[in-house]
Amino acid sequence: MEPKNYEITYIIAPNLDEEAKNALVERFDKILTDNGAEVVDSKDWSKRRFAYEIGGFNEGIYHIVNVKASDDAALNEFDRISKITDGILRHMIVVR
Repeated sequence: MEPKNYEITYIIAPNLDEEAKNALVERFDKILTDNGAEVVDSKDWSKRRFAYEIGGFNEGIYHIVNVKASDDAALNEFDRISKITDGILRHMIVVR
């Protein structure tokens, strides 16, 4: 099966210090690669204010990851773990 391109955007809680934020990003990039996906690009977009409060926060750090994956295993694992991780407020996975 030919790999598809995906874009994952997630919002990191602004109360994490730089070291904790970097560890979180590395952990989630590793989840993707360990489950067969190729991380093409992983970068912070910016810190932005929300239109409404999310999890008690009025702002968050947006992070974007471009991924190539031939099956859904990596994306499903990313989705599952990001839902139970306190440092991630919201996430979205889109096929490009």
